[in-house]
Amino acid sequence: MSQAGALTVLLAEDEVLIAETLGDALGDAGFRVLFAKDTAEAIGKLAEDPDVIVSDIRMPGEGGMALLKASVEADPDRPVIMMTGFATVDNAVEAMRLGAVNYVQKPFDNESVVQMVRGTSRVRALEAENRALREQLKGAMSCGQMVGASGTMAAVFERIRTVAVTDATVLITGESGTGKERVALALHEASARSEGPFVAISCAALPESLLEAELFGHEKGAFTDAHREKRGRFELADGGTLFLDDIDDMPLAVQVKLLRVLQERNFERLGGEQTIDVDIRIVAATKAPLRGLVRAGTFREDLFYRINVVPVQLPPLRDRDGDVPLLVRHLIERHAKGREYTISAATMTMLERYPWPGNVRELENAVQRGIALAGKNKELEREHLLPLDKRWRGATEPADEVRPLREVLKETEAAHLKRALEATAGHRTQCADMLGISRKVLWEKLKEHGLQESDDKGEG
Repeated sequence: MSQAGALTVLLAEDEVLIAETLGDALGDAGFRVLFAKDTAEAIGKLAEDPDVIVSDIRMPGEGGMALLKASVEADPDRPVIMMTGFATVDNAVEAMRLGAVNYVQKPFDNESVVQMVRGTSRVRALEAENRALREQLKGAMSCGQMVGASGTMAAVFERIRTVAVTDATVLITGESGTGKERVALALHEASARSEGPFVAISCAALPESLLEAELFGHEKGAFTDAHREKRGRFELADGGTLFLDDIDDMPLAVQVKLLRVLQERNFERLGGEQTIDVDIRIVAATKAPLRGLVRAGTFREDLFYRINVVPVQLPPLRDRDGDVPLLVRHLIERHAKGREYTISAATMTMLERYPWPGNVRELENAVQRGIALAGKNKELEREHLLPLDKRWRGATEPADEVRPLREVLKETEAAHLKRALEATAGHRTQCADMLGISRKVLWEKLKEHGLQESDDKGEG
């Protein structure tokens, strides 16, 4: 059966020759064809919910325009293709204004109409798949700006909801691009501090001297470029949440000062003497296992125990079974600015097979790239969504043909039996001994593979 499969085409045409030849061509292409020879019959068959309509403009009764209007009223998204003679091209153009997707002028090549039907039905199928995906997205679990349906993410969402209502320090562990800052933001938004500030800083983005000044602030004249007083992130986060991203990159000297803030909930600005009290919740994130850094001497053990109060392990995208389609739809809605885009089932399968080493961040970049390069197309193309690196193609593209294992094993067994018979010159007792089976089993195998007529030599 073709890709069209069970898709149904309503062919409304009163000319017998056209109806039969075009109907046969559509049937050969794998479509189920409903025939109607006049307007009333065609409108009646709308009750069978055909996927595509191909209709002549002129036919007994009110004509194809009446069928078009009835179809649009029943299902505005159903593709309708109008057939027209030269004298009625203006009517065909009017039909497209009323909702027809295309028209074909008589006489025409049947294969061109089949291709037109195949294209419109494919778009309809894609739109149906995407509507189903949007419905699935509505029912998917969500937490803050994150969505997912996998068991691994369900555990993360449950941990966030449980710990958010407390002031406990949280350590988020996960690969780059898994969405650690979104987890931190979800914790903040679900907490009693949600009305307070959410302040984030990357410990990997700044050198030690600037990181210290950003965290603690400084007084005027504290160092050469300190032309004015500046509040640090601890002060800015007072009453809210401070998110320390990439804490595994925090220099040891800054770790010592952070430990004191965590213990005392106060600090002094650089160049200052006044102790400043703060009411903050700390959420930290690391892309590297901190226990290994503690053993290596690059991360303080006492600080590790201070921040590892409630651990949250964020899984990589490759371990989130079933989440890629949901995330793709979610990201399209986020970045498409109201435009509708579809993705074919084959492309979606490849997106699910790709390992996404950059995780959700890489997927988001791919969706943004697909939208940017789509132009006027409504379908996002595979080559725009997936990397061109050939090293990944073997993992994402299935072989042209993958035969059933049972079939391959049967062929291999038959070939092996033939070699054994040739090696023993057809002597079945010797053949059975060589194969390690009884003569009865050998006889059954030879019969199964159609080899039982081989010469039976040396029965003794």
